[in-house]
Amino acid sequence: MDRIKALYDKYKDFIMEVIHFGIVGVINTLMGWGIMAVLYNLIHMNYWLSSGISYFIGSVFSYHANAKLTFKVEERDKWLPWRFAINIAICYFIAFKVAQSIVVAVLNSPNVALVDNIAMIVGMCLFVVMNFFGQKLFVFRKRTVKKKED
Repeated sequence: MDRIKALYDKYKDFIMEVIHFGIVGVINTLMGWGIMAVLYNLIHMNYWLSSGISYFIGSVFSYHANAKLTFKVEERDKWLPWRFAINIAICYFIAFKVAQSIVVAVLNSPNVALVDNIAMIVGMCLFVVMNFFGQKLFVFRKRTVKKKED
């Protein structure tokens, strides 16, 4: 038990970040999937437009929620929103392109709607993992300030 407590104490901040990111992610995913499903299946927008609009809307929510709740960013620099946007764009295009390629290859189905819907789900999963590490290591990274030595 002491070993588990020691591990928890050592990784407590990381564990709490993952939990908070997960909570924000669940809310964001439900909202995002709803928007994507409506745009793709009811309004008949294409794969990229429906997922892109959904991710743009979800990203605005995610930026504010993760900055405040997950990574507890107190100081805001002018580059923070730009790093966030770059991270989202890179994660989005890689995750959804990889997902689409994998699902097309695996299913090999003529049913485009089925392939695209499954690819959107796979893309969301890939995006979550990539986005967490992008936000932690690139967007909301903790900077250490070097002290000047006299």
